[in-house]
Amino acid sequence: MSADDKMKTACVTGGSGYIASALIKMLLEKGYAVKTTVRNPDDMANNSHLKNLQALGPLEVLRADLDEEGSFDEAVAGCDYAFLVAAPVNLKSENPEKELIEPAVRGTLNVMRSCVKAGTVKRVILTSSASSITRRPELQGDGHVLDEESWSNVEYLRANKTAFWGYPVSKVLSEKAACRFAEEHGISLVTVCPVVTVGAAPSPTARTSVPSCLSLLSGDEAEFAVLRGMAKASGTVPLVHVDDVCRAELFVAEEEAAAGRYLCCSLNTTIAELARFLAHKYPQYGVKTDLLSDDVLEKPRACVSSAKLVREGFEYKYETLDGMYDDMVEYGKALGILTN
Repeated sequence: MSADDKMKTACVTGGSGYIASALIKMLLEKGYAVKTTVRNPDDMANNSHLKNLQALGPLEVLRADLDEEGSFDEAVAGCDYAFLVAAPVNLKSENPEKELIEPAVRGTLNVMRSCVKAGTVKRVILTSSASSITRRPELQGDGHVLDEESWSNVEYLRANKTAFWGYPVSKVLSEKAACRFAEEHGISLVTVCPVVTVGAAPSPTARTSVPSCLSLLSGDEAEFAVLRGMAKASGTVPLVHVDDVCRAELFVAEEEAAAGRYLCCSLNTTIAELARFLAHKYPQYGVKTDLLSDDVLEKPRACVSSAKLVREGFEYKYETLDGMYDDMVEYGKALGILTN
């Protein structure tokens, strides 16, 4: 085996999470050795899937905490790529500045410092969110195309404290802090901003996107409020399949010319279109029409554009609601979101 053929190693932070679990699986299937971090390796309720994934290839599970300086040193040591997926997601936080925004920025820089110490990391791939792009008060009227040049308005969000405002602010500030740090330390950094992510993953828990996208079938009002708030704020329900998110992360890691931010979105839809599709595809559940109201958008007022990623050679596998929701109901049942 020549030096070029040696197995590449990737670190994926937050291995108990939804996107991270799917990314670990894909990396192992592609022949990577993987090191992943979780807060508590003994917590089998959240980490049992990692045991199963070890059957696919070399997967090491290590303890690390975003709040602990240096706790990622061992996980990143010797890695070619570092995928920063772990991040605080506490949408219902009483104090977003202290419980969400500051820990997100601190945690991102903590892992990046470990990457500098390692000296082997060719590229850092930061998983952010399209919420760092779409939350802007000036998106009135129709026809807006949002791309990587767009940033959510932090001053507006902090001043007006709109629903779940802390999350987009945490994503904007983490991205900007990571970018500055990468420039100062000569690190190659690429950021992926997935939109609302759907589809089955190995993780036995999935917060936010999966329950909110199944809320029309489950009737969960709190989860539907998240979906509705997003549609109102951005003028669209932008969707992407979790497999495509992982494929995009791998694409920008391995593509030498990749740089900057990449929006990852394969379909812009609305709650009205989603309701019609779900009623047709899953008649046994029946869409909970009492959740729908007069202000539900019929057609998207804005488009979250993934043109940059596609222009650089990436191809989406899932571009229709049908394909994206193919395994969602079974996954929803496994997670206990839907009944049998």
